[in-house]
Amino acid sequence: MIPYALIRPLLFTLDPERAHELTLGLLAISGALRFGQAATAGANAVDIMGLRFPNRVGLAAGLDKNGTAIDGLARLGFGFLEVGTVTPRPQPGNPKPRLFRLPEHQAIINRMGFNNDGIDALRERLAHVAYRGILGINIGKNFDTPIEKAVDDYLICLDKAFPLASYITVNISSPNTKNLRQLQGASELDALLRALKSRQTVLADRHGRYVPLALKIAPDLDSGQITNIADALKRHRIDAVIATNTTLGREGVESSPLAAEAGGLSGSPLFDKSTTVIRDLAQALAGELPIIAAGGITSGVRARAKLDAGAALVQLYSGLIYRGPQLVAECIEATGNATRQ
Repeated sequence: MIPYALIRPLLFTLDPERAHELTLGLLAISGALRFGQAATAGANAVDIMGLRFPNRVGLAAGLDKNGTAIDGLARLGFGFLEVGTVTPRPQPGNPKPRLFRLPEHQAIINRMGFNNDGIDALRERLAHVAYRGILGINIGKNFDTPIEKAVDDYLICLDKAFPLASYITVNISSPNTKNLRQLQGASELDALLRALKSRQTVLADRHGRYVPLALKIAPDLDSGQITNIADALKRHRIDAVIATNTTLGREGVESSPLAAEAGGLSGSPLFDKSTTVIRDLAQALAGELPIIAAGGITSGVRARAKLDAGAALVQLYSGLIYRGPQLVAECIEATGNATRQ
């Protein structure tokens, strides 16, 4: 394989979304040609959510929304992959341009808007995937579904994703779908989690297997909101929480000419904010369910810092854009001797 340090300058000459599509295409080809080696359980394996993870380092949702490059991504060494966000019906997402690089800050701003081919298309692709490792499916609502009907969209996706997923992530924290973060409010969240947990029980009986549920939350939460979310997670016996999604804040990138672009900020500047949420969550949850950390992981040191803050697993996305596959191996090494369960 060509070193990423040689490929990145070429990719960065392209429009960010075009580069993203090209990279997924190359990864799909590498998967078909079986370049690299998928992770297998060994010395770094850990049991979380009742699942055996080969290592603690996963791919965050958003990079491969439609599951087009799963086999190639698996061969980068990830311990688990998460695809999506996927919605009940296909949707184009927000108008372009909607993806922006801030290289001087190792950051990205996106306002993609859950662009995806829909849950049925994902199901069809997964039927032809060779990967048999841990696969998360991240689900959301369609942009034109009223917020008061959002539960219906999540239940449709849960029903269809359940037979194919190792775990399912409920995304209520993207800043790019109107009113979506409203579902993090106490009454809305309680109703959503109650409905999802009830359907999970029905589906587990129907399919003869239990598929864990994770909730993905925003970094733009105060301590009271974090406490309320933690209480709801424990009350409804949700299996994990992913902290965090992108931020609406612009701390650390104020000097960038792109800082005023609408959308969620990810990458290096998100690290401190998301790690603070993890610490607060860990205290509020008191070990009752695991935290999966995402946000600003651009080095092995930062991956380990997420575990030290209270996380059990980590996920990468924006850091990959700047560091490439080397980041996966570096983070696996940095988290490999951790003892947190």
